[in-house]
Amino acid sequence: MKIHLVLISVSTVLMAFLWRDTFDAESVRGTRVLVTGASTGIGEQIAYHYARLGAQIVVTARREQVLQRVVKMCRKLGAEKALYVTADMSLITDPERVVKFAVDNLGGLDFMVLNHIGSSNFAMWDGDGDHVRSLMQVNFLSYVQMTSAALPVLEQSGGSVVVVSSLLGKLTTPFVGPYSATKFALNGFFGTLQHELSMQNSNVSLTISILGLIDTDSAMEKVRGKTYMIAYPASDAALHIIKAGATHQKESYYPWFHYFTCLFRDWFPHFRDLVIQKSFTY
Repeated sequence: MKIHLVLISVSTVLMAFLWRDTFDAESVRGTRVLVTGASTGIGEQIAYHYARLGAQIVVTARREQVLQRVVKMCRKLGAEKALYVTADMSLITDPERVVKFAVDNLGGLDFMVLNHIGSSNFAMWDGDGDHVRSLMQVNFLSYVQMTSAALPVLEQSGGSVVVVSSLLGKLTTPFVGPYSATKFALNGFFGTLQHELSMQNSNVSLTISILGLIDTDSAMEKVRGKTYMIAYPASDAALHIIKAGATHQKESYYPWFHYFTCLFRDWFPHFRDLVIQKSFTY
């Protein structure tokens, strides 16, 4: 019993040390930032936090009118510069075009936050393979394209790529087959890229942020009446993502306890699956 208590105490102290908040707001001031999927939800909140921190921002999404509103608010909140570029990430040419626009207009790039996602139903998979294919382009392949285009510039600046992923790329649940597939792909590809950048002594840091259920309007509309899971604030999630990228964390979790969700994921698979299935209604 004493040994167990000592181990728990040591583990608690170690984790408190490793998870301490070392974020310096001044480290973001004046930095050149590209945020995708920034018209609503988490991406919009990321843009506003960067604005408050005095960054230079380019935001992108499909809807020009909404982006204009976001840029206007960013300037009001204190952004050193705020610009937008419309883009449709389902088009093969748009991901690289967005990176070029940001680099040309900001004179370089320090942070690239990849956050955009395509539309997907919260329902049993209906056998539609074409939807999986198109969603993979938006949620995964465009991330790869943008990273490929941005890496040379980020190498020069010692910049960072921040990939917004999901607990659903670590743990399977009902109703999210196509979406979950794209997030597993993100975690696999960018986890591999982290190794390769390290082996090459690259100046680029790469952060993967694993998010639980967040209370964005689109997410709440989909899950309403179908799950008992608790949703957490988009603004808090956005600030967590910025801090994780600025402090060069390889992997971050919001809410924090999902680190343990992933840690214990495979310990009791039968019990795990029962809990997951009981958390949803059908």
